[in-house]
Amino acid sequence: MQQKTCKLLIIGAGPGGYVCGIRAGQLGIDTIVVESEKPGGTCLNVGCIPSKALIHAAEQFETVKHAAGENPLGISASDPVIDLGQTVDWKNGIVKRLTGGVAGLLKKSKVQVVEGTARILDGKTVLVERDGDPLRIRCDHLVLATGSAPVELPFLPFGETVISSTEALDLRAVPDRLAVVGAGYIGLEIGMAMAKLGSEVTLVEAADRILPQYDAQLTAPVAARLKALGIRCLLNAKAEGLTGAGDLSVETSGGSEDIAADRILVTVGRRPVLDGFGVEDLGLDRTGPFLRVDELCATSMREVYAIGDITGEPMLAHRAMAQGKLVAEHIAGLSVGWDKQAIPAVCFTDPEIVTVGQGPGEAPDAKLSLFPLQANGRALTLERADGFVRIVSDPDSERVLGIQAVGVGVSELAGEFALALEMAATLTDIADTIHAHPTLGETVQEVALMGLGQALHI
Repeated sequence: MQQKTCKLLIIGAGPGGYVCGIRAGQLGIDTIVVESEKPGGTCLNVGCIPSKALIHAAEQFETVKHAAGENPLGISASDPVIDLGQTVDWKNGIVKRLTGGVAGLLKKSKVQVVEGTARILDGKTVLVERDGDPLRIRCDHLVLATGSAPVELPFLPFGETVISSTEALDLRAVPDRLAVVGAGYIGLEIGMAMAKLGSEVTLVEAADRILPQYDAQLTAPVAARLKALGIRCLLNAKAEGLTGAGDLSVETSGGSEDIAADRILVTVGRRPVLDGFGVEDLGLDRTGPFLRVDELCATSMREVYAIGDITGEPMLAHRAMAQGKLVAEHIAGLSVGWDKQAIPAVCFTDPEIVTVGQGPGEAPDAKLSLFPLQANGRALTLERADGFVRIVSDPDSERVLGIQAVGVGVSELAGEFALALEMAATLTDIADTIHAHPTLGETVQEVALMGLGQALHI
């Protein structure tokens, strides 16, 4: 059996794993990354990037459809059609380019990538199966970065009709009827895109409103847009399984109902991937289904680290990247620690939602300031001014505790929101910072001015 040794061994080449590898290579650490699929993980291959490609295509298609009828812009077009297969090919081309880029960056950093399935033998030894050519790797430090997978409901197992987000992003034809189980961000992102492409969409949500992880004020514009798109929302409803005819059986407050659907998309959450490759034999401490880690992402076993979705919420690619960089620098001997003040979260619905820091429910004594996009010139020129920017601040010190926004294009403001919290900005700091005109970013300055009682454009 072939054998290798290295200082750092990383299992998983998703956002956390590959960033950890690249940074370790930059720091001169002898590093090996083991990955059974293409580099980039769920986010790059079947998640973040593919879903945004589908969302963009759907938005473009809807724009052309809008131009085929009466519109205020004076644009006319014939009735559009979409070849979803060609759209998927375009999406796959983007994914291929990016996965190739990740592989190139790892190579540039002198990181060795081993393709195969890892099996942990102990905290310093991993066996990699490679098409009948096993490889034993001995390391000084082990990083677990195995990511997450869609949760499968026992009464709705994934198959030909019942699909996860992975299969939904690879459909080559728009389903005439789509039922979506779960009205969280994944279900709404894909459901809204499919509705724009012409699918008849029904959402089934057990909670009493969509996107229950966000406050009702933030989700109201999204709920209005769902109605405008003709998407049916069944709230306080529970999916129970398939009928004999292959329809979705749902229990609602009004009784049982069968929903006819060509595809049933199940988006009820994601679970950490921690089974089947020996992690269970290490006996690592857990917090529920996740691995427990400290401020250095160290597990309960010496020199074994964990990053990304397997370490708990928020299960976000950019959190995994930050953790990966942290671990590499710690192993290199740098003085580091997890001291992040805020992790932005973006929901790419229509309109988009951004949250950073504390919301109104987390800071009940805080001051709330809100600026509507209707008062922003750039938003009006985009034809979509539904939404707002909101700042949660300390009433005494003016320090910004959280910023939230809902509106078209607000995802691009997430970096400014996060920077404000990391730099401990006050309302005055933001209000006195000149923002370019005309941009959506002006709303951040305007809402800070409102908080100071100095509103200029409302």
